[in-house]
Amino acid sequence: MLRIMTKKRALEIINNFSKAGVLVVGDIMVDHFIWGKVSRISPEAPVPVVDVQKDSILLGGCANVLNTIYAMGGKVYVAGVVGADNIGERLLAELRQRKIETDGIIVEKGRSTTLKTRIVAHGQQIVRFDKESRKPIPQSSIDKILGYVKLLHKKIGTIVISDYSKGVISKKLIEGIKEIIKDSQIYICLDPKHSDFSIYDGVHIITPNHHEAQRAAGMEITDENDLLRLSDALLTKYDFQALLITRGEEGMSLFERGQKNTHTFFPAQAKEVYDVTGAGDTVIGVLALGLAARASLKEATCLANLAAGIVVGKAGTATVSQEELMQML
Repeated sequence: MLRIMTKKRALEIINNFSKAGVLVVGDIMVDHFIWGKVSRISPEAPVPVVDVQKDSILLGGCANVLNTIYAMGGKVYVAGVVGADNIGERLLAELRQRKIETDGIIVEKGRSTTLKTRIVAHGQQIVRFDKESRKPIPQSSIDKILGYVKLLHKKIGTIVISDYSKGVISKKLIEGIKEIIKDSQIYICLDPKHSDFSIYDGVHIITPNHHEAQRAAGMEITDENDLLRLSDALLTKYDFQALLITRGEEGMSLFERGQKNTHTFFPAQAKEVYDVTGAGDTVIGVLALGLAARASLKEATCLANLAAGIVVGKAGTATVSQEELMQML
């Protein structure tokens, strides 16, 4: 870390989190975890019988990015879509309980709130079942989200666009956001899901994992030279200022426009990987908050890498607190 910034500088940025505003736009989800034990096989079918011990409802998708920023003490706002159902109501109530604005969340009749239910026994996920709608949101919902961005754009330093391919993120929405903030100093950080990066063209920072980057570039990463060629291809083809590739246990690679054939490597910080669920959300959440707190891109990436090293050591859709990040330093 010392070659990027000192501990004193890192603490200075973290102390600025409370003054930093971030808007998260994207696919809102709920993660439902059912925890239990298995001691027998069902006589009805060759499947394990789970003796349920407890269950928990957690914020997922772009709401997990929001939760990361909230846990870090940032001023966080959210825009997206939920269904007119019980899960949607529970999610809105959870946000209001934390005193997070829900004005940017559109409730759509006839749409299901995305719900991912995972059954976990003895620390292992046995099965997951999803309830969701992937149809694109209507123009009326796009207009409402853009209206919310206009209201907020003087209160924020960064916009996170979190695409989980559930119908909220589209080229039209991204173009609308870019138009609203074009004369500001607001960063757009985008976590992609589509292999066609053309819909994301022009965002400041894109944060694919290595699988997503390979699919988007149509190239395979087998060594350092492949990685450099891939980054050049993506930064040349699309108008991104920076590309941050998360590489699992190998760490992260940051490429910035204008610095051809060089990259800043951030080695993985995890002592033990227990669960990678939501690690990408942690990375983009802390990255965006760092940028909103006036960190440089390298400084914000360094803090995001440290936070990712903490969260993968936790079970389920977890977050990292500001205190944990300070202890990691």
